[in-house]
Amino acid sequence: MKPVPQPSSRLDRLRAATGTDGAWGIALLVACALLLALASGGEPLQQALRWSRGGIAAGEHWRWVTGHFVHLDLAHAALNAAGLALVWALFARVYTPRRWLLIASLGIAGIDLGLWWLSDIEWYVGLSGLLNTLAAAGIVREIVDGDRMAWVVGLLGLAKLVSENLSGPMPFMQPGIPVVLDAHLYGALVGMVCGLVMRRSTPVATQAAGA
Repeated sequence: MKPVPQPSSRLDRLRAATGTDGAWGIALLVACALLLALASGGEPLQQALRWSRGGIAAGEHWRWVTGHFVHLDLAHAALNAAGLALVWALFARVYTPRRWLLIASLGIAGIDLGLWWLSDIEWYVGLSGLLNTLAAAGIVREIVDGDRMAWVVGLLGLAKLVSENLSGPMPFMQPGIPVVLDAHLYGALVGMVCGLVMRRSTPVATQAAGA
């Protein structure tokens, strides 16, 4: 059996650790490009794809999914793309791509049902709710697996959620963007459950060595 190739430089090791190497890096670039491309479609595309209570009630069921990937404008999309890159760098290696897709699907479903049944909003756009799902799933799994630093990140995230629900959006949020805090809360709750019940993926190097 051939030895598992190790990253050849510090940069390579950093990219491997943050999930931005190889196919992982390409996937991140594609995801960010998709968010920006949809935002560049302007208001007509946003109107056609956003989460809309009236549209869903009229049978436009694609809005359950597409509403999470369209944004108010390019600045809003860029902010969420940066958030995705941060979550990716911190937690991409915690789960396999298949498990991340399952977590994302559950997050979308949980946010949708929460907005539909537990809130009275008429429309919603943006990836922020789903980002809360992904981040919470990664943080909780890291805590369960004994990562002490994850406790710090988790407590900061919990403080953010509490502050948002008591005092409104955080000061660093982009001015002029209406924030649907319910989506953050529902997304984080789904992510926490996923982090508790889904086991951590076997490290990539270990998988290769056992192949």
